[in-house]
Amino acid sequence: MTGMTGVSGVLSRISELQLQLGLTPPAATTNGGTAFAAALRDATSATGVATTAGPGASSGPTGADVVAAAKKYLGTPYVFGGTDPAKGLDCSALVQRAYADLGVDLPRNSWQQAKAGTAVHGLANARPGDILAFDSPVDHVAIYLGGNKMIAAPKPGDHVKIQSVYEKPTHIRRVVGAEAAPAGSAPTAVRPAGLQDSGKLAGVPYADMFIAAGRRHGVAPTLLAAVAKVESGYDRTAVSKAGAQGLMQLMPATARELGVRDSFDPAQAIEGAAKLLSRHLDEFGSVPLALAAYNAGAGAVHRHGGIRPYAETRAYVPKVQKAWTALGG
Repeated sequence: MTGMTGVSGVLSRISELQLQLGLTPPAATTNGGTAFAAALRDATSATGVATTAGPGASSGPTGADVVAAAKKYLGTPYVFGGTDPAKGLDCSALVQRAYADLGVDLPRNSWQQAKAGTAVHGLANARPGDILAFDSPVDHVAIYLGGNKMIAAPKPGDHVKIQSVYEKPTHIRRVVGAEAAPAGSAPTAVRPAGLQDSGKLAGVPYADMFIAAGRRHGVAPTLLAAVAKVESGYDRTAVSKAGAQGLMQLMPATARELGVRDSFDPAQAIEGAAKLLSRHLDEFGSVPLALAAYNAGAGAVHRHGGIRPYAETRAYVPKVQKAWTALGG
C-alpha cells in the first residue's frame, strides 16, 4: 500500500484486486450495506488507514469516494435498463451502483435521483461526487468530477466514460461528503451588484426608500424597485385578488412575520421586502430562485427543486429581471 493514503487509495487497491481476480463489483445487500463496503472497512482496519480525517470529520463516504467508486466502471457498455456491470449499465444504474458500493441507497430512476440529497445551486458550487441531472423532465444523470468534467453512461452504443459537462444541469444534488451542506443549510449567497449606484433610480417613485433599505439588507436598490414595478406598478394602495397588499404586495401573514405593521406604508413595505429578498438570496444563492421564492414562497422552490412549474411564477421571474435590466441592474 506504499504511496496510497486515505479512503480513495483503499478503494483503488480493492478495485485492482477485483480486476486481478476476475470479480465483478458486488451489488448492495438488503440491509443497505455492501460486501464492498465491508471489504473497505476490513482493509482500513488491516492497514491502519483511517476513514475519518479527525474530530468533526464525516464518518461516512465523501464525494471523492463516490468518484473513485464510479471510476471502477469506466469502459462498461451502455445498456438501456442495464443494472449488471458484467453486461452493461445505463446512466442512473451507474449512479445508483457507485453510491451503493459505498453503502448509500439511491432510487433507481434518474428523475428520482434528481431529488436525492440536498440541492446545489449552480455548477460553480458543485463538488466532486455530486449528481448532475439534465433536461426537464430529467432523462439523464452523471457524477461530477470537478473541473467541468463528469463520469456518465451516455447513450446506446457508447460506454461509461469521462466527458465534459456539455450543457447546464437542470438539477445538482449533494448526497454524501463531509463537505456537504446539511439539510436546510444555506448555500453561499449570490448578491446582486449595485448597492451604491443610486443614480439609476432617478425619477423612480420611492427611490430614496429603495436605496436605504437595499443598503441595509444587502439587496440592490434597483432589484427592489423592479420587484415593486412588477408587483404593484408602484401603487402603494394595491390589493391583489389573493389578498397581497401595498407597494410590495406582501401577504398579511408574511408582513406580520417580517415585522411590517402596515403594508400600505411604502417605507415599511420596502423594508420588509428587502428583508425577505435578502433572506431568499441567502437561502437559495440565486437571484432567479430568490425571486421565485418571493412570488411563490420558499417552500415551493424547495419542493420543486427550482422555479415551480406554474405559469404565474415562470412569467414573474423574467418580468422582474427585465424590469431590473431596464433600471440598470
